[in-house]
Amino acid sequence: MSTLNEPKLISGNANLPLAQSIARRMSIHRGRQISLCDARIERFNDQEIFVEVYENVRNEDMFIIQPTSCPANDNLMELLIMADALRRSSAARITAVIPYFGYARQDRRTKARTPITAKLVANMLVEAGIERVLTLDLHATQIQGFFDIPVDNLYASPIFALDVQTQFAGSLDDVMVVSPDVGGVARARELAKRINAPLSIVDKRREKPGEVAEMTVIGNVEGKKCIIVDDMCDTAGTLCKGAEILMEHGASEVHAYISHGVLSGPAVERITNSVMKSLVITDSIQPTPEVLATPNIRILPTAPMFAQAILNTWNGTSVSSLFETNTLEPIYEGQFKL
Repeated sequence: MSTLNEPKLISGNANLPLAQSIARRMSIHRGRQISLCDARIERFNDQEIFVEVYENVRNEDMFIIQPTSCPANDNLMELLIMADALRRSSAARITAVIPYFGYARQDRRTKARTPITAKLVANMLVEAGIERVLTLDLHATQIQGFFDIPVDNLYASPIFALDVQTQFAGSLDDVMVVSPDVGGVARARELAKRINAPLSIVDKRREKPGEVAEMTVIGNVEGKKCIIVDDMCDTAGTLCKGAEILMEHGASEVHAYISHGVLSGPAVERITNSVMKSLVITDSIQPTPEVLATPNIRILPTAPMFAQAILNTWNGTSVSSLFETNTLEPIYEGQFKL
């Protein structure tokens, strides 16, 4: 018979600081110490991954905290191997907490003879013994349908809304939310609705992947403080060019709120030299020292939200309640001064 006295957390190497922050936050919520399971994750000389859990996990409700960010393949394999180790150790339930779900951009066949890798990853996670997934801002929400297990997709927009209301207090009437492409309109509209701001779109046309041939601004941004909203920023080329286009169309300043700061290649240099006044990302991906040292990049914590979502999953209460600002604001304990 399952005891499930307390949720148990285990973390891979992908974002250990976030996992530790979640454990600390859960300890505050529960009023008792909750720490990460004692385990070792190491590599053989040929880079094979080996996992050993030192604590008893039989009949326990286990939560694996592991984003599948760069290096995506290594972190994904760590997640799968940890799940297998827990399943073979008779854990009662295994939930994968994946703050950043890698391979989500490959959610459909864009041309002949290409894979749908997001579906392949979903199949592997289920086969490894994972019974539930908790993630943040999937690149494509239909990926939830790739799983035959429950998937809770949290949203960064409530956190962004709280931050915008704090940072732009007194000038919210001048704020305009901007979608960087037509496909991201729903995400941008969600934030615009939360802060009662108008919406604009930067329509881009690509000649080939990774290269933008032309950009057009739909909507009047003259004199506005524009906030670009997107789920991820990889090399930041499109983001920085979009900011330039907005300034050319009369925007007074440009900011960006991005859920997942992938920030690979020349991204940090581009952002540092861009016309953007600030880029705000979450800590779903562990920031590099270069990101931390960049003055116009700010990082918002997700640990309070993930900690509450894990507790709600464990005790069987609503996870979707975290979509509401009035539920989320007390969890952040006065971080945002509204």
